[in-house]
This record gives sequence, structure tokens and C-alpha cells, in this order.
Amino acid sequence: MLTIVGIVIVLVMVFGGYVLAGGKFGVIIKALPFEMMMIGGAGVGSYLVGNPAAVLRGTPAALSRSIVGGKWRGSDYTDMLCLMFALTRLVKTAGIIAVEQHIENPKESEIFRRYPRILKDHFATDFICDTLRMMSMNLDDPHHVEDMMEKVLEKHHHEALAPANALATLGEAFPALGIVAAVLGVIKTMSAVDQPPEILGKMIAGALTGTFLGVFLSYGIVSPVAAKVKATIDEDHQLYLIIRDVLVAYLHGSAPQVAVEIGRGNVPTPVQPNFTKLEAALEAVPKEA
Repeated sequence: MLTIVGIVIVLVMVFGGYVLAGGKFGVIIKALPFEMMMIGGAGVGSYLVGNPAAVLRGTPAALSRSIVGGKWRGSDYTDMLCLMFALTRLVKTAGIIAVEQHIENPKESEIFRRYPRILKDHFATDFICDTLRMMSMNLDDPHHVEDMMEKVLEKHHHEALAPANALATLGEAFPALGIVAAVLGVIKTMSAVDQPPEILGKMIAGALTGTFLGVFLSYGIVSPVAAKVKATIDEDHQLYLIIRDVLVAYLHGSAPQVAVEIGRGNVPTPVQPNFTKLEAALEAVPKEA
């Protein structure tokens, strides 16, 4: 929602200041459809040329995230820590084999089903299950498991950031595309040099609209939206990093409750559960048979 408010403020301040300074919209409105066709159309075309199909499919979702923000709330971090506590405690008390029924079919697992928002996130669920499965095969080599987790997280984050990076590149291209449109406007003006000054003045103003529009789209809208998308993806990625922290701590010999406390310490401050609240939530986690 703040993204929409911010864009409205940008529009009001820029065009409001233009009107208060005595500017007139007539020339801009007349030139705007053609300039938008050249600049916006070229931007869309270059976006299609420069990005693979996976990035193009992910762009609408990325744009929506710039409006709705991150998907994880404070309660989700508490649920995730409780889930990790239940799984690591089961491994500690019954052995790694005991979790096989849960990680092979998490949708039917009583442990995972207690936390539906975590279960709904395919990457979080697969990441937990794959890591526990790796632990069952390399339990004596925690560094190997940790290295595998780092590579999986890096790959996922790189892929998730692809639409944001593509939008940032598009934002950087708009000023140049605006210059292209302006140059075309100058060519048009120079071909009508025999016209009276009042006509040439309007044609030059229309050409300059292209430069304005390219810079405005870049620094006023597209680049800030790309930055918001990136920040949102980075924010959501924190939950996966904490899953890693808990499992790594457990792999290196920490008790389940200690491993979870290490993970809690790394939760982003605005959504971090306090020690007492998390302790109460962990005590409410039922023990598996």
C-alpha cells in the first residue's frame, strides 16, 4: 500500500509543482501518447528480448509484492521455530529414522500440518525435508550438509531476485529510451524548420517531453518499485536463513531448544518473538510418539 501512496505523492509533487510554476499541460498531453508509445513500447520490447520466460512469468508476482510487501508475519517465525523444535526434538529422542514418515510426505505429517502457512511455502517445506534427508545420509559430516544448504539457499535467492534485477535494468534503460524519443522529436522539428517560431516551439517542447518521460519513469516509478521488490524478497529470505541456522546449530551438537534459541536471535527485530513468548509456544508443542 505504501508503494501506491508513494507513487501518488511523486505524481502530485512533480506535476503539481509544474502547474504552480506556470506550466501548461497542453503540450505534454498532446505529446504524451506518442512519447509513451515509443518509450514504453521500447521498454516492454527490450524487457521481452533481455529476459528468459521464467523471469517474464515471475514479473507480475514481483510487481504485486511491491504493493503487498513481505509474506511472513511475526507469528510465522514463531510457527517456524516451533516446527524446527518439534522435528529436531524427534530426531534427538527417537533418531533420524523417526522423521522419515514426516519428510517423505509432509502434507500428511501431523507435525507439518500444525503450521499450515509454513507447509504452504513449497521451498521452506522442501528445504527442511531435503536437509533432514541429507542428515540421514551424512549425519557424521555436518559440514557437508551445511555446505549443501548454503548452495540451495544461494540458488533460490538468486532465482527469486531475477525479476527485481530485470526491473532495475529496465529502470536504468528508460532515460536512454527517453533520449531516443527526444532525438526523434528533434529530427521532426528540424524537418519543419521553415515553420513559424510558435509552431517550432511547441514541436521542441514535445520532443523534450520524451526526455522528461524517460527520466521520470526511471527514477520516479520503475527503479523505486524494483528496489521495493528486492527489499521484499530479501526480507522473506530471512525465514529460510533461520531454518538453516537452527539445523546447523543442531548438527553441531546443540540441544533442540538451544538451536531454536539461536535461530530466534537471528529473526529480524520488527518480527522477533521474545524469549518468554517463544518459550510458551515451545512448551505447547505436543510430543510425537
